Amino acid sequence: MADKSGQATTGRAPEAVRPADIRNVVLVGPTGAGKTTLLEALLHASGATTRAGSVEEGTTVGDYDEAEVRQKRSVNLSVAPIAADGLKLNVVDTPGYADFIGDLRAGLRAADAALFVVSALDGVDARTRMLWEECAAAGTPRAVAVSRIDHPRADFEETVARCREVFGAGVVPAYLPVFRGEGEERVLEGLAGLLSQRFYDYTRPAPDGAPGPASTDGPVPEEAAARVAGLRAELIEEVIQESEDEALMEAYMEGRELSPETLIASLETAVARGGLHPVLAVSPAHGVGVAELLDELPRATPSPLERPMPEVEDLRGRPVTGLECDPDGPLLAEVVQTISDSYVGRVSLVRVFSGTLRPDLPVHIAGRGDADRGRSERDADERLGSPSVPMGRRMVPVPQVIAGDIGAVARLGAAETGDTLSDRENPLLIRPWSFPEPLLPIAVRAASAADDDKLSQAVARLAAEDTALRVEVNAETGQMVLWCTGEAHQDVALDRLSGRYGVPVETEEVRIPLRETFSVPAQGFGRNVKQSGGHGEYGICRIKVEPLPSGSGLEFVDKVVGGVVPRQFIPSVEKGVRAQMESGGESGYPIVDIRVTLYDGKAHSVDSSDMAFQKAGRLALRDAAEQGSMAMLEPFDELTVLVSDEYMGAVMNDLSSRRGRVVGSEPVEGGRTLIRAEAPRLETVRYAIDLRSIAHGTGTFSRRYLRHEPLPPQLAAKYAKEAAKSG
Repeated sequence: MADKSGQATTGRAPEAVRPADIRNVVLVGPTGAGKTTLLEALLHASGATTRAGSVEEGTTVGDYDEAEVRQKRSVNLSVAPIAADGLKLNVVDTPGYADFIGDLRAGLRAADAALFVVSALDGVDARTRMLWEECAAAGTPRAVAVSRIDHPRADFEETVARCREVFGAGVVPAYLPVFRGEGEERVLEGLAGLLSQRFYDYTRPAPDGAPGPASTDGPVPEEAAARVAGLRAELIEEVIQESEDEALMEAYMEGRELSPETLIASLETAVARGGLHPVLAVSPAHGVGVAELLDELPRATPSPLERPMPEVEDLRGRPVTGLECDPDGPLLAEVVQTISDSYVGRVSLVRVFSGTLRPDLPVHIAGRGDADRGRSERDADERLGSPSVPMGRRMVPVPQVIAGDIGAVARLGAAETGDTLSDRENPLLIRPWSFPEPLLPIAVRAASAADDDKLSQAVARLAAEDTALRVEVNAETGQMVLWCTGEAHQDVALDRLSGRYGVPVETEEVRIPLRETFSVPAQGFGRNVKQSGGHGEYGICRIKVEPLPSGSGLEFVDKVVGGVVPRQFIPSVEKGVRAQMESGGESGYPIVDIRVTLYDGKAHSVDSSDMAFQKAGRLALRDAAEQGSMAMLEPFDELTVLVSDEYMGAVMNDLSSRRGRVVGSEPVEGGRTLIRAEAPRLETVRYAIDLRSIAHGTGTFSRRYLRHEPLPPQLAAKYAKEAAKSG
């Protein structure tokens, strides 16, 4: 088997027959840290490819910088199954760019541990800290790989110190790079293993065709021995503390020799408990430390048996307990990614928590609906096709996918990302992970009227794939709005609509729904009298309109005396008033927050009817709006902004320039500030982009509708003029 470049590949995926033989590790880190290069190096070191950089086509997708994303490169998760020390190691590569945090959360759900990649050249920035907090929120055990250690400007120990400062004291080195020389003349000699007390010499060139550079195993160089001994003692103490291994503590206190096997077993326990984060040193571009990483990952990370099951309930919402990671147990699996392939159609990437996926297995598909995201409830039965495992863009058929493993299933028509697969006889539902809130809107329409129906279908399929996308069809503006997490996410969504689904779209400015209300009390007269032979129409009413506080809606008051408007037609007048409120006043924007008092009118014994008085009610409110003084209203949102302290002033000033009001702030750990503000939505449509620029990627925010407030007169005149033109 050969890949696109002609280099031989194994063509077979490693198989596991029991959960204890599986390790699921997700690569996490900011763009540029080197995750994808590291994955390529791991595949090369494991023998999956014959030369570094010759990874099989499509094996590593996900870690692209902003420029690459703008070139419409794929940003899906990718899974690379690797044979390591007799185990199956599923390495899940995730996007490092901020817009694709939803894919990171999916990767965290699929994995049992995370390898957090930090560049020794770039260090730890706010984006890195945010990614670490995502892992912590998911409760994922973490190890750290410091990459690019052999760069002349890299500082491994300074990077570790910074990681300890930001991530916590549990960050401790497991390997120490040893250098010869200083400054630009500095050369990496090798790595000292703190637990094994062995030195891996990387000064010799790799034999031609060998997987990775040659490294010889020998004693730690004398000049590094003291430093290694000190770091080793620190690591052992952290392992003892976090693993709570009393036997290990006793042996250590008595000064007995501790075997590497004993230490690594306790290290794995400490990592699984989430308190210890061992640091490994690598330079994936040159193969340095990759073999050691490939050796340590399976031994230092937990198996699926050691991780808790996700929260599960039945279809009535009752909690279900007692499930275990057992291939013979009831089926419980989750779709963590949905991909549309031009050849095989929809492909569902699945993490199996219990039971076994087999060909032709009947399954139940369950998923909660989310109207805000354009997702309907899923409750269907289907039969599985042949399961497979992803090998780049190829899907390699396998006889089964057992509990604890990650596989793929094609043509599950009803399944969407986040859905649960379970037994038909005992349908279950896994509580899905938290989906990111998309805060950047873009309005789209089909490039041609002939594609209108195709656009609706394409957007529905896109929403099924992308949990971070929210679809809104605004009833007031008539626009279809895609809510995205940022510009890159927006570009990818548009590209998929035109490229993957063949629906060219045009974008337009998102129209913000405005409102109107009465600024002072007014009187209105509605006369609907028509005679056309036979029964005519007769309805006359007089109303008084008064403004109410924001959010009051309509208060309808009946003060008719003497039966001038018969009782049965008073609700008809209210219906007409409500209909006219929705249609709006002269500017066409809905009328809100008014008290309408019906106090007089006339009826006809034959020609009066429900419809006649509905029309009279509409005419009366329209007349009051034309005679009275109207105020245009705009929506105000509550913004909650979390930002690094150094950018707090800039963010506050920017909010003020948007006619916003800062109502409070409070310090948050990690040198950050939480700012609460109220701001008009007209000024914050693109705040997701602007905040990222102002705060250099360190800021996040959420929004919640508060109320409508009067629009400044100059803006009100502008929008009234635009409404008159369009009307």
